[in-house]
Amino acid sequence: MLSDEIKRLHDLHQAGALSDAEFEQAKARILSGASTVSLSKEPPATERISFDQHRDDLLSGLRRSRTDRWLGGVCGGLARTYGLESWVWRLILVLFVLTFGFGILIYLLLWVFIPEE
Repeated sequence: MLSDEIKRLHDLHQAGALSDAEFEQAKARILSGASTVSLSKEPPATERISFDQHRDDLLSGLRRSRTDRWLGGVCGGLARTYGLESWVWRLILVLFVLTFGFGILIYLLLWVFIPEE
């Protein structure tokens, strides 16, 4: 029955299991006559992004920074793209230089192949 379903939704909303937006969305679906109501937190299949698409978006947005730079702006660009502070990227590259010795090569390759903003 329609009123029972809305009452269950209201109870879930009051218990904190549903946010305001989820409650309104589920209520609208019930009132519109949708046969099933999905209460899952996952986005619909049409809104899901594959790993490859996500990777391509991150790589296409990678640019060397013009403002946050010491040498070539590589660490500033990595910081902006991946959400870590630029000093963390600098520390990682310095550790690669000191421990493995190939941090300089990585930095130079990134400097050459990553376009500037």
